[in-house]
Amino acid sequence: MGKLRLITAFLILAPLTAGADEQGRVYKWVDVDGKLHYGDSVPARYAELEKQILNRHGVMVGVLHGKKTPEEIEADRIAAEMALQEELQRRADQALLATYLTVDEILMHRDRRVELFQAQSRVTELYLHNLDRRITNLRREASRFRPYTDNPDAEMIAPDLVAAIGETQDTITRHQRNLEKFLDNERQIIARFQGDINRFKALKGIE
Repeated sequence: MGKLRLITAFLILAPLTAGADEQGRVYKWVDVDGKLHYGDSVPARYAELEKQILNRHGVMVGVLHGKKTPEEIEADRIAAEMALQEELQRRADQALLATYLTVDEILMHRDRRVELFQAQSRVTELYLHNLDRRITNLRREASRFRPYTDNPDAEMIAPDLVAAIGETQDTITRHQRNLEKFLDNERQIIARFQGDINRFKALKGIE
């Protein structure tokens, strides 16, 4: 029975592979009912099925993949994303090892970067201290005028003084945000370099 199937397959394939010398390829596919097909072209109703490409000797030389299911598409997307992340990590590791020879070099680089943000923070804190004194003096002066005093004989506060208080407060708010940004950048730098240190130790086998 097995010989009969082999002979039948050969008889089906023989004229097709003969035609493949001219057409260049023969297709082999299985339909949804499990029936095996051969042909030098694929009918439209089978276009979404996976096909094997055979040479004139009946040997598979390629595959035409059929239409993928949503699950297969999602699996391909996840696999591609994982491959990309692995490649990015490989490049990052290569750069890390090319940049540093020891953990001490990483710490030195980290400390230099941190010092820049600390210097910016110190300047900003000094400026805020001076602004706090300025707005305290402006508010003390404003307290002598209406509407900031209960004295019914007091004059109405001058527009220039109101503007100076508002501008000073806006400047204080802006520099407070800058100070928070510098402090946050410092924390991020420390965390990033700690990640580099941990990865460097892992790559070098350092405990």
